[in-house]
Amino acid sequence: MKEIIIDGNSLTLEQIYEVAVNHVKIKLSEDSKLKVNKCRKFVDKIISEKKIVYGLTTGFGKFANITIPVEQIEELQENLILSHATGVGQLLPKEEVRAIHLLRINVLAKGFSGIKLETLQTLIDMLNAGIHPCIPEKGSVGASGDLAPLSHLALVLIGYGEAEYKGEIMSGDKAMKLANIKPVKLAAKEGLALNNGTQVMTGIASLALLRAEQLCKVADITAAMSVDALLGTPTAYDSLIHKVRPHQGQIESAQNLRNLLKDSKLRQSHEQCENVQDAYSLRCTPQVNGATRQNLKHIRQVLEVEINSATDNPLIFPDEEKVLSGGNFHGEPIAFVSDLLGICVSELGNIAERRVEQLFNPALNRNLNAFLAPRPGLDSGFMIAQLTAASLISENKVLAHPSSVDSIPTSANQEDHVSMGTIGAVKARNIINNTAYVLGIELMAASQAFEMRNIPSSPVLDDVHKEFRKIVAKLEKDRIIYNDIENAKSFVESNKIIETVSKHYSLI
Repeated sequence: MKEIIIDGNSLTLEQIYEVAVNHVKIKLSEDSKLKVNKCRKFVDKIISEKKIVYGLTTGFGKFANITIPVEQIEELQENLILSHATGVGQLLPKEEVRAIHLLRINVLAKGFSGIKLETLQTLIDMLNAGIHPCIPEKGSVGASGDLAPLSHLALVLIGYGEAEYKGEIMSGDKAMKLANIKPVKLAAKEGLALNNGTQVMTGIASLALLRAEQLCKVADITAAMSVDALLGTPTAYDSLIHKVRPHQGQIESAQNLRNLLKDSKLRQSHEQCENVQDAYSLRCTPQVNGATRQNLKHIRQVLEVEINSATDNPLIFPDEEKVLSGGNFHGEPIAFVSDLLGICVSELGNIAERRVEQLFNPALNRNLNAFLAPRPGLDSGFMIAQLTAASLISENKVLAHPSSVDSIPTSANQEDHVSMGTIGAVKARNIINNTAYVLGIELMAASQAFEMRNIPSSPVLDDVHKEFRKIVAKLEKDRIIYNDIENAKSFVESNKIIETVSKHYSLI
């Protein structure tokens, strides 16, 4: 992909992925340059006229009523970044840092923040050069936006903090020197323009959503394999059933399942059996997976608005000659959808784990060995893999408790209601990680069961099985399988499984 033009208004979630994961370079649009310069000139005018304006000539938060002398405004902006960089905990992954960095650039490109064009260009140069500020995971309450983590991003811009550059963690100043980029000296309003906004929670949630959308497709594939391996009936996926309860996500999931199971010889081998309906974890897969799909569409809509929104404070409108203090930094829209994202993906894993139990339990799996053990008794097979899945699902249930229902007043009660949106985004990402493992375990189980049945499944599922066996071997006898679980998760999260199915038909 060629470089992406940034204008503050047209960034897509897919472009965030390209920049964050594939390191596609970016360039500021000419129109944005004009808007940024125009806004900055208005800020300079306010300063020269010695007007009292929040964030430009005053302190911040509870100190908003303290006017700062003109000669100390530059120190005020630097102090804001230094004092607010209070994050703790493990560092955010590089891909999330790049997404956050890109989103901060995009909001500044809108031309309502009062930043200097030179400062914005330096941020762009840093991202293109692969300078990745070290941003701790914890410390944001989600209003006034992501103050602490965004301050860690800004630290490197001004020559402080730490950054990862070419695989090495080093001081921000050293990283900038090695990349031949000069740190910035902040002017009026620029500190607030850099650390006030929702870009951390939004960046994490955006990448998490893209992963969740893929997991929805994979969950239909693993479910279809489990259904066939369990000698289940696809009757519950008949389009007539879903047309009379026409939730679009449910309709799509059912269609996927029908297509995946079409022409299965394994299904044909037991068509006249006494089984007329299956357990809910098989029969209700379209209703559960479909509900997740439906909600992910809503989450996408919210994120698509947020990634192109101005979320700092105050906002500057040079055409109207106004500087307005508001609350666009409040993360509630992202907090809600981050919690929803975690809940929805948690249920993808929850029902998958129940299908795993069906495959492992000899009372339920219709003549398969207990725990799919090659030599029951001598071998334990996948007995403890089910415990791993259960552990992950239990953790997800705890993580799925919404963060957005909590609020702790900060800044001497000036900021008396906050969103906790960044906590929700991180939890959603962790739930997605756990669920990918569970789907990987289901894929391992269904593949083993296919081989025990020794009758071909559908052409598409057989191809998925063959492709999977290239990275995870059949269990011939007990062996160490934690690496198998890791490889199965990687397969689930790769494009390979989707590409394999797409050779037969396009997944919805």
